[in-house]
Amino acid sequence: MKAVSEQEIRTSFVNCSRGEAKRLALPRDLAEQPWDDLDFLGWCDPGAPDRGYVVTERGGEVVGVALRVVTQQRGRLHRGMCSLCLTTHPGNGVSLMTARRAGQAGRDNNSVGVYMCTDLACSLYVRGKKIPDLGGRLEESLTVEQQIDRTVDKLSAFLDKILA
Repeated sequence: MKAVSEQEIRTSFVNCSRGEAKRLALPRDLAEQPWDDLDFLGWCDPGAPDRGYVVTERGGEVVGVALRVVTQQRGRLHRGMCSLCLTTHPGNGVSLMTARRAGQAGRDNNSVGVYMCTDLACSLYVRGKKIPDLGGRLEESLTVEQQIDRTVDKLSAFLDKILA
């Protein structure tokens, strides 16, 4: 992913108002992000732990979506698997992320959801740059590049549902 500016991020959101996009908290370390290792920029709102955001490139444009994190208290013995990167995490390491659909459907309170890594670091897990806490990645016969492509395709399918 290419580096994006604060302004590009704020204008990219497709499922929230301009006012909401203007007020949302951006990552404090935006300039230090490992852009070459990211398929999408994902972060959790430090002031609102039930909110997360994903920004990615799609068709030559930057597209952002606001997410709600459905919190569930799970024990350390429970394991969840991210639908995008197929990383397993213990406890609350995987959460259901819901997003209002874009346009009139979103204004009518329609939403879609996907199970994702709670820290939204799927790109780093796939590349082995971040290791899950007591979880892991399944041993696969796919190359890392193929796993990256699969993760991008799964994110794209989720975005298709939001934009439909």
